[in-house]
Amino acid sequence: MPALVHGPRIAIVGGGIGGLAAGGFLHRAGLAATVYEQAPALAEVGAGLVLAPNAVRLLRQLGVMERFLRRAVPLDWGWEFRRWADGSVLSVERLTGVCERLYGERTYVAHRADLLDTVRTAVPQDRIRLNARCTSVHARPNGALLRFADGSRTEADVVIGADGVHSVVRGAVAEPTPPEYSGVCAFRTIVPARVAPEFALRRAQTLWLGPGRHFVHYPISGGSAVNVVAFAPAGDYTDESWSATATTEEFHAEFAGWDRRVTDLIAAGGVPGRWALLDRAPLPHWTRGRITLLGDAAHPMFPFFAQGAAQSIEDAAVLARCLAASVPDPERALERYESARIARTTRLQQVSHARRDVNHLPDGPEQQARDTALAGSDPLAGNAWIYGYDAEGARLTP
Repeated sequence: MPALVHGPRIAIVGGGIGGLAAGGFLHRAGLAATVYEQAPALAEVGAGLVLAPNAVRLLRQLGVMERFLRRAVPLDWGWEFRRWADGSVLSVERLTGVCERLYGERTYVAHRADLLDTVRTAVPQDRIRLNARCTSVHARPNGALLRFADGSRTEADVVIGADGVHSVVRGAVAEPTPPEYSGVCAFRTIVPARVAPEFALRRAQTLWLGPGRHFVHYPISGGSAVNVVAFAPAGDYTDESWSATATTEEFHAEFAGWDRRVTDLIAAGGVPGRWALLDRAPLPHWTRGRITLLGDAAHPMFPFFAQGAAQSIEDAAVLARCLAASVPDPERALERYESARIARTTRLQQVSHARRDVNHLPDGPEQQARDTALAGSDPLAGNAWIYGYDAEGARLTP
């Protein structure tokens, strides 16, 4: 366990994947940070996620890889794209061996709760405060004052807002702007392996592309379940809560006429969750004085490049580097952190946004051109800027 140096009092608001990763990397760097989480227990809502090599390398450096591998599923078959109506294969990319050669790690899929449990082990238990819902953050000349729902308050030299897309901390560093309506919603469900079609148990991330919609599935939780997430027109639906639900009939109706393997998976799942994807423009800045943002609080993005969790972990690693390198000057450390990260995360926000339209083309010439391009593409090598990024070696401004 690293020896703690004399450094700033660091408060991390939010005990999700990004907040706990920040706590873990700061502890590893010898800096004491306290994570404040509003829930009574550490738990992750949602379902599955993809962990590409850029994130997996950081889990290894954080010292939690052994725990991660207990439940994570390697994508041996890799990525595949299929046509909505008949399941014909548009593109396949084998990952086993290639990921390791290009980027030093494999690509995995996992349940969000398993990843949260993995990252939690990097943070000392006495550095996590539960039932601590932050209601406001007020900047002071040498830090900030945090107030909580139970009436308590605390002062910190540095505040990190890792409190998600509805961040309270964000209001202390940026002008509040309402999100825009995207017109897209997501359905999600988890199908137990015992009732899942055999096709869906393969260690592959399969994406079915169709007019105005796409459908994704892959195994999670050590292969004991299949994660399903699908995107469709939202109509007048605007609820962004991950706890909101739909009916199986509503889910089926959105994918009526699709290949039977898709509809079989929908039928095998339980009550689906449903949430609206709201659009948020990239921030020009996410740091003010000694307050900064991390993960979705700073750069929420559509999930179409599967980089949301990865970028929050990258943020955590770079932020810890910057604070450890500038212990006497936290403000400068936070400026260097933002400078190192904002161009990359903004680019990912933009390409994730654009992918929605590519995935949802109606049948016709543009769709045919897309499918031809997919067949000849090499997204693993072609996206080296994403998967080859080294958060712990990235150049920082002087």
